Amino acid sequence: MIDGHGDDLYRYGNVAMNFSSNIFAHADLSGLEDWLRQNVHLIRSYPEPSPRSLEVMLARCHGVAPGEVMVTSGATDAIWLIAQAFRHKGSYKVFHPTFCEYEDACQTFGYVPHPDASLCWLCNPNNPTGEAFSLPQLRELAHQHELLVIDQSYEDYTLSQRLSAEEAISWGNVLQIRSMTKSHAIPGLRLGYITAPSEMICYLRSQYRPWAVNALALEAGKWLLCHDVKAIPDLTAYLLEAQRLRTMLEGVEGIGVMDTQTNFMLCHMGKGTAAELKSYLVNEHGMLIRDASNFKGLDARHFRVAAQSPDENDALVAAVTSFMKTKRYD
Repeated sequence: MIDGHGDDLYRYGNVAMNFSSNIFAHADLSGLEDWLRQNVHLIRSYPEPSPRSLEVMLARCHGVAPGEVMVTSGATDAIWLIAQAFRHKGSYKVFHPTFCEYEDACQTFGYVPHPDASLCWLCNPNNPTGEAFSLPQLRELAHQHELLVIDQSYEDYTLSQRLSAEEAISWGNVLQIRSMTKSHAIPGLRLGYITAPSEMICYLRSQYRPWAVNALALEAGKWLLCHDVKAIPDLTAYLLEAQRLRTMLEGVEGIGVMDTQTNFMLCHMGKGTAAELKSYLVNEHGMLIRDASNFKGLDARHFRVAAQSPDENDALVAAVTSFMKTKRYD
């Protein structure tokens, strides 16, 4: 289960700059916050047992039928629901390193890993590497597996070509997971959804609990869609800044950085450990990074950061440089 994930601010009291979460930290949520304050009375009543009103709005946004959309309490809730519902498949496949919840959920429901599994999980763009798969690659994976689950939680953090809900549904065996949590920078509200052929959605609904999505999360989702709020005002400029951060980190002696097509990047240290670096940064500079050593396939020297403002990125590079200089003499 999740432990040591990004954005573990609750463990610390002195964080001024948060590079640990892949979610953009500077989104303007003032309009949403005002709206939720005006509608806090909604907590006095039960929400819809199934959030159909938001599903209708999301279906309209994607150009699909309402019966092809299912809202969940965050993307992780969707992952666990899918794993539970299709546990009769028996085996699964994931590509490491990637988000641990695919494997954790499958193993909880009795699946076993197998290279020729009928159920395949894919994160696109992938967390923590920032790699984005092309449409031909996705189409080939769909042909190779009875069921393909594509977690597109970070689809609004890349300029690479994305698989639309309409096209994926036409393939017949693809479930896509999407995250309003990440697209709109509202991780505390927990709001995600699945798009898939209607028969799959109908089956998933039969496995889901009532009142899973709270009233304020639903209200937030509807307000965000009505007002077309973008968490990242200028994605092109932001991704250029992310590449600038990557270049600067690459220039730090002892640090290697993978190519990325998103705002976040996976780094590797030649000396020291990610845990040591994380402790140093948070205690000495009030900066939080993601120790990536608990991703399967990575080691104690891997860490992940997500680009923030130019000034914050410059400060991070200076602090990492300072730490790595101390490791020259270890």
